Amino acid sequence: MHKDILVIGGTRYFGKLLVQRLVRAGHRVTIATRGYAPDPFGSRIERIRVDRRNETAMRAAFAGKRYDLVFDQMCYSPLDAAIAVRTFAGKVGRYVMTSTIDVYRGVQPSGGALLESDLPVLAQRIDTQYPWHDPKRAVESYVAGKVQAEAYLYRDGSLPLVTARLAHVLGGPEEFTGRLSWYVDALRSSMALRYTDAQAQLSFIGTQEAAAFLDWVGSQSFTGPVNAASQGALSAHALYERVADVLDAPSRTQQVAGMAPGVLSPFDSPEALVLDTGRAAQLGFRFSHTDMWLDNVIRQHDLAFV
Repeated sequence: MHKDILVIGGTRYFGKLLVQRLVRAGHRVTIATRGYAPDPFGSRIERIRVDRRNETAMRAAFAGKRYDLVFDQMCYSPLDAAIAVRTFAGKVGRYVMTSTIDVYRGVQPSGGALLESDLPVLAQRIDTQYPWHDPKRAVESYVAGKVQAEAYLYRDGSLPLVTARLAHVLGGPEEFTGRLSWYVDALRSSMALRYTDAQAQLSFIGTQEAAAFLDWVGSQSFTGPVNAASQGALSAHALYERVADVLDAPSRTQQVAGMAPGVLSPFDSPEALVLDTGRAAQLGFRFSHTDMWLDNVIRQHDLAFV
């Protein structure tokens, strides 16, 4: 059954791959962006140019419009969540917010890996006075913003909501975060990797699988949070060694104590952050293993190394 689908964001990275999948399936797709980035979809989609963070503009742009499904790739704070509620409540059949593994930072798993229920999302404090839209604070506010965005949407309850908590997404040179390329560049520059804990594994997911998962979520009827990750978690140390193996190059590493997450390298961490994907599996989605796609992505970054 073809649907009317809105994707907020969708001109880059796995958001673009999601739109490709939706268009290929024959859905009527609209993307909403500020219009700064080009997209390859031509006349196959509709476009609405709007600033996601401007409530007046959002409500005007979507007045009188209804969608079967909305994918919100750009909800980064409780202010964004409030705009979503006031713009789309009562006008959508299903609302999928792209969230992140980082909402579990500082959360202790009840078992070996992090379950959706390990984050008491309804109990989270919401601070609407913080300057969430200040671009200078975008990095420092990212984790708290995602947590509070989820908390706002669930507490409000007016949207039929799924929050897709994606593991760290890895893609080729189009990956705008530059996190995987950091390790490739470091190896090719003969840099020694300084790391905190070789056993502190993190969950990852490839861009194609992230898009496939979101597409699948949109076709289902369940609500609530759901984790998404490929099998085969890796620590920063293991990822660097994997890069060295794939590129057949020597590696040097040095353990350093007492560093905060991400200081020594993008995925360095003093503690594990591994997602339990049992809920998604129970609902019918099967994830790949990182062995199936990671080496190829590493090679793509190596080709782009200058």
